[in-house]
Amino acid sequence: MTGVAAAGLGIGWLADQAFGDPARYHPVAGFGKLATVLEQRLYADDRRAGVVFTATLVGGVAGLGWLAQRACRGRPVAQAVVTAAATWAVLGGRSLAREAEIISDALQAGDLAAARARLPHLVSRDPSGLDADQIARATLESVAENTSDAVVAPLFWGAVAGLPGLLGYRAINTLDAMVGYRNPRYRNFGWCSARLDDLANWLPARLAGALATGLAPLVGGKPEDALRVVADQAPAHPSPNGGVVEGAFAGALGVTLGGTNTYGGVTEDRGELGTGPAPTPSDLARGVRLAHAVGLGSALLGMALAWRRRR
Repeated sequence: MTGVAAAGLGIGWLADQAFGDPARYHPVAGFGKLATVLEQRLYADDRRAGVVFTATLVGGVAGLGWLAQRACRGRPVAQAVVTAAATWAVLGGRSLAREAEIISDALQAGDLAAARARLPHLVSRDPSGLDADQIARATLESVAENTSDAVVAPLFWGAVAGLPGLLGYRAINTLDAMVGYRNPRYRNFGWCSARLDDLANWLPARLAGALATGLAPLVGGKPEDALRVVADQAPAHPSPNGGVVEGAFAGALGVTLGGTNTYGGVTEDRGELGTGPAPTPSDLARGVRLAHAVGLGSALLGMALAWRRRR
């Protein structure tokens, strides 16, 4: 049985690469609706209310994962199938790449309006005033950060903590995307979700950064350039994890990411990451190729970790 969990992770990653997110009845979307209902009942401009909200949802989802894992004990086929299904449900690598490719095609065709219309599928910033190069930068930043959040991190937590890790991590990351904003409504209520997401992504982000650094030659980059950007510039990024991953991608691709972004009317200086020129639409294909390589590397490492954990 030592290879059952590892096989489930690998099959789930392959399913994500083949099919992407489920078109209907996505479990993460269902969780989001449940979280919205609970927020309406528990919301208060208070950190304690946010702690109860986050603990209830994350604890409930992780508990369901534990029950499912316990129900499959001694049944290797069932364990592999459930692990594969859960892995497929929580990963987002193929859908992320598909969105980036659609934007890249629109920019390459000179269709700025189509690229602007598609950008909100990846980022929450207002695209109306962005030109082609700014859209390319926003897309690359999203590809880098979400490769860590939607591929590397769930595989890591699935490898070290099984089904509770897979489902619990996705719950944490989804809540951060819903309430983890530093705006007046969520500054206190979303504090717990945002900080828990930072904690859950601390190791996976550095693993994603290490993989992007080591795989830089696949996209014409140098590992030493990526390492230098992460070491020298990532600390200036407002996120303790985003700067590591975006910096590694920027150094590997030989471009400069970061700068001033506007989210929901709030302007944020995210610092500059990289020493090369600003990215152009032609850099998106290289960014997606690097994301694919990082995803494959994390899948193999996750399978190895799961195998070792079971042994």
